[in-house]
Amino acid sequence: MKIIDLRSDTVTKPTLAMRQAMMSAEVGDDVYGEDVTVNRLEAVAAEIMGKEAALFVPTGSMGNQLAIMTHCSRGEEVICDASAHIFHYEMAAAGQLSGVQLYPLLNLHSEMGISSLSDHIREPLSYLPRTRLICLENTLNRAGGTVMDVARMAAVYRLAGKFGLKVHLDGARIFNAAYALQCEVRELTQYCDSVMFCLSKGLGAPVGSVLVGPAEFIAQARRYRKLLGGGMRQAGILAAAGLVALADTSHLLLDHQKARRLALMLAQFPGVKVNPAAAETNILLIELEKMPLALFLEELQRRGVLAGPMGRSAVRFVTHYDVSMEDVERAGEMIGKLLPSP
Repeated sequence: MKIIDLRSDTVTKPTLAMRQAMMSAEVGDDVYGEDVTVNRLEAVAAEIMGKEAALFVPTGSMGNQLAIMTHCSRGEEVICDASAHIFHYEMAAAGQLSGVQLYPLLNLHSEMGISSLSDHIREPLSYLPRTRLICLENTLNRAGGTVMDVARMAAVYRLAGKFGLKVHLDGARIFNAAYALQCEVRELTQYCDSVMFCLSKGLGAPVGSVLVGPAEFIAQARRYRKLLGGGMRQAGILAAAGLVALADTSHLLLDHQKARRLALMLAQFPGVKVNPAAAETNILLIELEKMPLALFLEELQRRGVLAGPMGRSAVRFVTHYDVSMEDVERAGEMIGKLLPSP
């Protein structure tokens, strides 16, 4: 039985082109700055994102934490959305590594959240932490891969500048956002001081993320990467797959179509809450109304479909290039048979 794995777009396997590029990659010692392929990846990434420089890192979490370490001093505060990856899934690293406090706000990415953002920026009083950084996430994973458009990103960036703050973008799936908005990636990234994006999610590379920003910022982040054990030596073998991934990202559009198709199928069934309009990219969230979450996931796995929990009653499905539209159709049929009758 073929397993249809919809847990995450991190489960993709490297393509044949990636494997061939990895096998033939020209390498050197990246800690000395001598890995030609890593250098090429960083240059390409900086160009795509419209920034001065870039840094290849093992993971997106490391990229986000390096940004926080570089932008902030100990005892300062980082504003983020209450659903942000840095708040939920990075093991309180901002506090452990950088000594900063996260200040999560509800619906930060919405127009209403942005309009009240200035109310949450600390006054310069001796007994308050200093607000230093605003962290956005586009697409927003826990909101179902929803997109923050150019106008809202610009509004946050202008407000941050007014208060002397920096903006970091957790752009793990920023290419998904750009395709959903039918714009160039740099149209979004122009409204932040630094960006982290993942190569190992929808882009399909086996390992790695990239942090981009001003040259001086990246130089300091490179020092912190070494501090955290991120000096990867002959990392060109990994960077080569990233270059292949960046050469053609158009398959993300098909991933979005798969998620919308699954949403439309599941919306027909009783026992779940599904909003097909909310499936903006490659992530679909559904709410189970009757069936216990653990039982649903267990029974779904028995039928050859893997999904992931999101909270106590929500299920997350993530489409990617290793699942076909036919796989999505089959998964939808299996879910329909599994759900209890009205």
